[in-house]
Amino acid sequence: MHAGDRILLVNDDGIDAPGLAVLEAAARELSNDVWVVAPEDNQSGASHSLSIQEPMRVKKLGDKRYAVRGTPTECTLLAVHELIRDRKPTVCLSGINRGPNLAEDSVYSGTVAAAREAVQLGIPAIAFSQVFAPGEKDFSLGADKKIHWETAEHWILPVLRKLLGSGLDSGVFLNVNFPGLQPAEVQGIRYTIQGQRPPGCYIPQRQVDDQGNDFYRILLSYAEGDSHPDSDLRAVSDGYISVTPLKLDLTAYETRSALLRKSA
Repeated sequence: MHAGDRILLVNDDGIDAPGLAVLEAAARELSNDVWVVAPEDNQSGASHSLSIQEPMRVKKLGDKRYAVRGTPTECTLLAVHELIRDRKPTVCLSGINRGPNLAEDSVYSGTVAAAREAVQLGIPAIAFSQVFAPGEKDFSLGADKKIHWETAEHWILPVLRKLLGSGLDSGVFLNVNFPGLQPAEVQGIRYTIQGQRPPGCYIPQRQVDDQGNDFYRILLSYAEGDSHPDSDLRAVSDGYISVTPLKLDLTAYETRSALLRKSA
């Protein structure tokens, strides 16, 4: 990567999120052309959604820095098609998310979706997440004492340099998760497959408001279970940074082949 290469930064935790600040500091070590286009508020769990019923609004906060009233996917779309349309970004970096994007988390994740959207637009992309410290399962922002941002801060640059130096294939993006450990406890990097947890990790939890009316919040309740030895779950559990290549093509080729054989 060269100093003149253009880096687009997006996330789902919002423009003021601590993880974005860590990512931005690292990006500025690599390039003098860094653009930040992020949601104006927390969009965790937005996945690859679009604001079909609401207009997107953009607020310029400074040079090459924009807050968007919209989803993480729309941040990528607006950046590429409107805000920096004079020259396509060299790479899109998404995150650093507060909490894991492991296994099925990636399906719900706005962080991952923003990177996926970049790849759909022909831009190489990497999504980054900082896993909770052991025992921390709180989705809410502001209680960051149980997440080791210093770990992402310590490892982000060497990981970026390594991954960007290796090149990224067309139609593929990378999902990186830093383990919830102190920086010196991290064992290294593993190249992993997407894991799968037992069912029941996202549960609607009933609560009651001040007027006595029921409402629901999603409870993050990761179920225990054996994980594949090559999975992102196992890598992070073993103290490694997980790097999982994900692709746009969701076709189940073996099933398609089986269906073709049965219909022949």
